[in-house]
Amino acid sequence: MLPFSIQLQDGSPVSDQILGAVRKALLTGQMRAGDAFPSVRTLSQELRISPTTAHKVVLLLKDAGWLNSRPGIGMVVTVPDQPDLAERLAQITPECRALLKEAAELNLTLNQVIQHLKSL
Repeated sequence: MLPFSIQLQDGSPVSDQILGAVRKALLTGQMRAGDAFPSVRTLSQELRISPTTAHKVVLLLKDAGWLNSRPGIGMVVTVPDQPDLAERLAQITPECRALLKEAAELNLTLNQVIQHLKSL
């Protein structure tokens, strides 16, 4: 079982979708520093993706500083204590775009949407 949740969708690269799901799990605390990260083989089998794609994801996460390899253990999560604002905002950008599109279709202004969000 993977330590993050994902439902792969058509329309965007699989590696980008996995990176987004992993980053979200890291930013929300679902995965924490020191946690073991699945191997390339496990990612490939669990998600039914090519080992090449799984390897690409692991390398990208490692290059971004989210994973570190430990001899004899494998990949381990190395989340910064406080992710920067841009990283956190990037996680909600797709949902914000969808919300704004829906609001425009309903003839709602940005101020109306903001007021509604504040009331929640």
